[in-house]
Amino acid sequence: MTELARTPVTVLGLGSMGRAFAEAFVAAGHSTTVWNRTAAKAEPLVAAGATYRESIADAVAASPLIIACLTTFRATADSLAPVETLAGRTLVTLNSGTPGAAREMAEWAAARGGRFLGGAIKNVPTAVGKPDTLLYYGGDRAVFDEHEPTLRVLGGDTRHLGEEPDLAALYESAVGATLLPALLGFLQGAAVLAARGYKASTMVDHEVKWLQMIESILPVLADEIDTVDYTKLGSSVNLFHAAIDDEAEIGAETAIDMSWHAPMHDLLRRAVAEGYGEQSITSLIELLRKPA
Repeated sequence: MTELARTPVTVLGLGSMGRAFAEAFVAAGHSTTVWNRTAAKAEPLVAAGATYRESIADAVAASPLIIACLTTFRATADSLAPVETLAGRTLVTLNSGTPGAAREMAEWAAARGGRFLGGAIKNVPTAVGKPDTLLYYGGDRAVFDEHEPTLRVLGGDTRHLGEEPDLAALYESAVGATLLPALLGFLQGAAVLAARGYKASTMVDHEVKWLQMIESILPVLADEIDTVDYTKLGSSVNLFHAAIDDEAEIGAETAIDMSWHAPMHDLLRRAVAEGYGEQSITSLIELLRKPA
């Protein structure tokens, strides 16, 4: 992208992620306007070459591409309430929220004459701008294509999911569902080791290998689900069901609170009771589709 072709950008919200976005745009040579409720957060960016606007309406008016990085769609809508028009501008949201809220945000932007892309970043602020950092977007393909070179400043793995404006929020909900259980599992493991005097750092290499194994079988899991054939993986519901008592025992032995397992154990018991015991653990999706 040449100097003359660089699209001016406005970044709304200067939390850790929004600040990283603004830093990346400034570093890439884009004319960058920033806005935040707390003006002091903009000072390092202004020192680096960004322009701060006290009024969010003025910040929006400053650029054809608006990147909103507030906490939720509701927070974005509340902050943008003073903005009467988005004519000639594209609003890109990179916040958390539901698909329904994303659709409402798209309608809000359209009602003010603007275009909309709903996006999500699947990494931490320090990864912004790196070649393998994943960001994906839903919305008008022509709008994505127009702004893709600019959006790619935020991460080299930049994808368009489809025309529906809520797709990033949908995939964020789907992909992000693994995060908290995985983190809780790591914290539980660290607590179990700490009970014996071992540091959490001693399990990191082993945990990485374990996560790589899980990564390797994801295609098999997806294939079982898509084909409704729960026989290929080789890890049955009964295998996980048999470990329930062991997990309770290790919790008692180490004095670790294992109560967060209760809903998962209930799901395993339901699956066995409904005849899924010999089938792959992926068959649990049938219970998730018809909650108790």
